[in-house]
Amino acid sequence: MIASAPAPGAWALILASLLWGTTGTAASFLPDDVSPLAVGASTMTMGGILLFAIAAKAAIASLRDAATRRWLLVGSVGVFVYPLAFYSSMNLAGVAIGNVVSLGTGPVFAAILEWAFERRRPSRLWAVCTATAVAGIVLLAWGSDHGDSAPVHPANPDTGAGIALGLLAGFAYALYTYSSSRAIRSGATSSGAMGGMFGLGAIALAPVLLLLGGPLLQSSDTIAIAAYLALGPMFVAYVFFGVALRTLTSSTATSITLLEPFVATLLAVVVVGERLLVAGWIGLALVLVPVVVLATARQKRVEPLSP
Repeated sequence: MIASAPAPGAWALILASLLWGTTGTAASFLPDDVSPLAVGASTMTMGGILLFAIAAKAAIASLRDAATRRWLLVGSVGVFVYPLAFYSSMNLAGVAIGNVVSLGTGPVFAAILEWAFERRRPSRLWAVCTATAVAGIVLLAWGSDHGDSAPVHPANPDTGAGIALGLLAGFAYALYTYSSSRAIRSGATSSGAMGGMFGLGAIALAPVLLLLGGPLLQSSDTIAIAAYLALGPMFVAYVFFGVALRTLTSSTATSITLLEPFVATLLAVVVVGERLLVAGWIGLALVLVPVVVLATARQKRVEPLSP
């Protein structure tokens, strides 16, 4: 039986999105010789270790339970792929396009996964709000003035590769979000699901970090930035993320996290010194309004799944 109830977890997800929105600004202060693969691997590896450490008992229990283990294993594939694809997408296609493709396609992939595995159709409210927010993100990309130093041009062959990696990142994000939700609904605690899934992802990403992470240790500044990315946008944000998935479907969760590029753009304007054109300011509004609507709407609460 399905009942309608408020979803306070939406506000936890908004807090997570605020932290995620600082990622691009923080990473922009890293020197050019730091690979985007190293940044992604460092963030997820260190953050994943911390998530496992604070909930080791629950994480191990979730991994021992066959009903939840299969979803944590599937989700860990997304945890491994996402940071590598996401940071590489932004490096090749630019921050704006990388964010638009990676985050904008996340809700669509999440809805596809929900339909494929559960035959669950998204609500009209979700469809309208998500379409509006994605349109806003596109306007943000078009309305961001990076000046003559903008790294992306339509004729740049790397842009196509960046878009393809953004699609991969969007699918990976949806995959670990959906898998987390299924693990929690199958009996795992949110901390156990996050700790188990991201702990597995950290193990897989550790060789990438060891191979490419040397430049992150070149100065106290790079170490501090890497530590912040692991502690804030990764560790703390995903604690909130796990709380949110107790009451939200993966498609709704990924739609609310479209708030991230809103925050990232504001920080780029205020901190980095970028400018927004009129289209960009309209895009900001188009992102904020539907996210607030989804966050304050009454969500359908789905009963836990049988093992």
